[in-house]
Amino acid sequence: MCLAVVGDDRLSDARPGPRDGVLRRDVYAALDLGTNNCRLLVARPAGGGFRVIDAYSRIVRLGEGLSASGRLSEAAMTRSLAALAACAGKLRRRRVTRLRAVATEACRRAANGGPFLERVREETGLELEIISNSEEAHLAHAGCAPLLDPRRRHALIFDIGGGSTEVSWLELSGGGDAERRPARALRGWHSVPIGVVTLSEAFGGRDVPAETYRRMVAEVTAALAPFEARHGLADLAARSQMQMLGTSGTATTLAGVHKRLRRYDRTRVDGAYLRFGTVRALCRRLSHMSYHERAAQPCVGRERADLVVAGCAILEAICRTWPVGRLRVADRGLREGILFNLMQGSTPCSPCAAGGVG
Repeated sequence: MCLAVVGDDRLSDARPGPRDGVLRRDVYAALDLGTNNCRLLVARPAGGGFRVIDAYSRIVRLGEGLSASGRLSEAAMTRSLAALAACAGKLRRRRVTRLRAVATEACRRAANGGPFLERVREETGLELEIISNSEEAHLAHAGCAPLLDPRRRHALIFDIGGGSTEVSWLELSGGGDAERRPARALRGWHSVPIGVVTLSEAFGGRDVPAETYRRMVAEVTAALAPFEARHGLADLAARSQMQMLGTSGTATTLAGVHKRLRRYDRTRVDGAYLRFGTVRALCRRLSHMSYHERAAQPCVGRERADLVVAGCAILEAICRTWPVGRLRVADRGLREGILFNLMQGSTPCSPCAAGGVG
């Protein structure tokens, strides 16, 4: 089931829904501080899923310069603190009762990641936990599972982040038709320390010559090769036994560009399909543009114009390694997974922000 829209609220198909005993008056929130973005979802249980009542997303580039210095810069921390303060304000206004707030790759890698999160606690009242790559992947799986086709036994899910890229192989069982949700077993998982921020900083992101772009694709392809060598998933893809799901800003951006949206529209992107020929054409088109031409694209903009080519290179490498033929785009993932688990009572809550939240 794709996301249904009711007014300004978004109704997500959670499957499984809230556990017995969850109070419908509870207000849940999931906060994700990544290498490039700070994102928040606030929701209430509704039916078999949840209804989003507020959301926030801001590009903060927390990982800017991290590859070279090993530390979070003062400018990046200041941007992130401002975004987190805005999130804390939303949590208070929405009277959130159950929150989980997590930090991912940038804080995992930075020598000053821990001290930064202590500063976040002191200045905003938010307590963020640094989660592992593995837990990040599991939460993303839970969040985008409703978009998986149970008629295809195998699924390859990728998440292109700012500082890393995760690829997971799931085996589905117990489904068989489009209405029944299959059980999911994680058969393999691979994380590479290459994301849109790290790749852009290594090769450049403003004006990228064709040869540089080819070297970017080749570097990512080499990083994915050990996972393919272990599991032989290309054979499953070639025999049409594999589906592919992409939960990342790169995938959603390409879908928006393909649909020629004048402004990004989640309802037209989430659940959309892109054929690999279309993906390749879009990637080459964007990589051949100048920085200013990319910035003029409504679904790219100035904030992503120097990162989108790196995302294209990572996505081309994924499509080259596993020739599934088409991918499904998911504008959902980690935050939705956190909300699902909170409503099932399967994960602990983070302490809510000071000043009246919780």
